[in-house]
Amino acid sequence: MAELDEPLRDVRERIDRASRVCVLSGAGMSAESGIATFRDALTGLWSRFDPAQLASVEGFRADPPLVWDWYAERREGVRCAQPNAGHLALGAFVRRRPGVLTVVTQNVDDLHQRAGNRDAIRLHGDILRDQWLDGCGRGRVCEVGQAAPGRPPRCAECGNLVRPGVVWFGEMLPAGAMDAAERAARTSEVMLVVGTSGAVWPAAGLAAKARRSGAFVAIVNPHASEIDAEAHVLLQGTAAQLLPRLF
Repeated sequence: MAELDEPLRDVRERIDRASRVCVLSGAGMSAESGIATFRDALTGLWSRFDPAQLASVEGFRADPPLVWDWYAERREGVRCAQPNAGHLALGAFVRRRPGVLTVVTQNVDDLHQRAGNRDAIRLHGDILRDQWLDGCGRGRVCEVGQAAPGRPPRCAECGNLVRPGVVWFGEMLPAGAMDAAERAARTSEVMLVVGTSGAVWPAAGLAAKARRSGAFVAIVNPHASEIDAEAHVLLQGTAAQLLPRLF
């Protein structure tokens, strides 16, 4: 990677000088830890299903056990995975320079949190968290942790189903998450986009917002992305390869 030395040095020096840095991470960063991307997970027994069957409210209502089993398998993969060198580099930077870095992630796993970025902004939710499918029609506040076991668990009193706490097709992002992400992008001096194809919106628009607000934008990816034109520099490589050298 000798050809990257000069641009890497430039980005590293900018990070060293910056008082605000934003990192947007995508599925490629988790894939380095062995967590299959959403599309890559549609293999084997799951290859015959339409993604909307497994990641929508309508699909869940149509066949709750099917969708619950799909997420149970994915959750097990997340629990077995470990933060990679990229996650660890960001976590170490946060400990070394608190208050400088904001991590925004499209990933639903907890690898950033386990590496030390507990305040990472999660645009697409948390796959390990349970939540109710519907509001309680009785006006009560039921504890999701008290749900009766099942596939999926359900409220023993009203029958409300438990679902994973991720954003499905057609759903809004978690309250406040996109506002916080846009604020981090607009106020950053350096923004890195790491391991994402740039195809999922509105997250893909954060790089442009950062650049219009005066940030230096670098994209870290082994492949071309759909938002490469927004970058001042393209760093060809993975998160685990390059983030330790940048942070």
